[in-house]
Amino acid sequence: MSPRPAARNGARSAAEGEGTPMNAGAAPTLEIADAVATLTLRRPAQHNRIDPDDPAVFLSHLDQVRSDPAVRLLVLTGEGEKTFCSGYTLGQIGARLDRSFEDMLDALESLAVPTLCALNGSAYGGGTDLALACDFRIGVRGCRLFMPAARFGLHYYPGGLRRFVTRLGCSTAKKIFLTGMTLESEELLRNGFLTELVEAEELPARIALYRDQIARCDAQAVRSMKQHIDAICAGEWDEVSGRAAYEASLASEETGRRLAALAERS
Repeated sequence: MSPRPAARNGARSAAEGEGTPMNAGAAPTLEIADAVATLTLRRPAQHNRIDPDDPAVFLSHLDQVRSDPAVRLLVLTGEGEKTFCSGYTLGQIGARLDRSFEDMLDALESLAVPTLCALNGSAYGGGTDLALACDFRIGVRGCRLFMPAARFGLHYYPGGLRRFVTRLGCSTAKKIFLTGMTLESEELLRNGFLTELVEAEELPARIALYRDQIARCDAQAVRSMKQHIDAICAGEWDEVSGRAAYEASLASEETGRRLAALAERS
């Protein structure tokens, strides 16, 4: 992966769809190696857009990640050096935009293992929500965000609005959706859309750092805390379940082994 900052005219060409035929390029692919599952969007010439048949492929990949206990991290990225994802194919929004796209994003958001979006370039439309459904977002300097829904007369789907408001706050969500302004990478870092902002050549090393640090943690503790943090953010958490998870971890053999190892080294 050798991404570079997105081109300045990316928002316009991605929003227009460039007149390319549907199904140009390839469906998303999945590669699993070294406890990392890498899911890659494969339509760089069309700004890595999502075609109507892609959600089923994407969901199949997520099922494979769930069934592999060795996977500790899912990395989502796009092919090429210009755009991470331009969202759903514009010409099919009125005809074939059903719940499958929203279900795909909800499934990504609820994945038990940590998820990291490596934004190799800019994000537009539904591509912004695809990135936001991940736990971490590392962007390359020069990447941009553009949400054109209001310009199309489109009221965004409920799950997407929920993600933007709960993760970024009301004011930022309103700026993104109600103005259609393009947000530059530095602002994306300030408002929390990006977890980190790096130079393009630094992106692989930052992904490797997250991989290595997560690998040092207990898998069950990570999964449990991700579940409870998400429940707190959604307003669906109760202290009883949180305390039960805490006490179960205290009593676990793995916690005892790790604490004993730490005590021996101190």
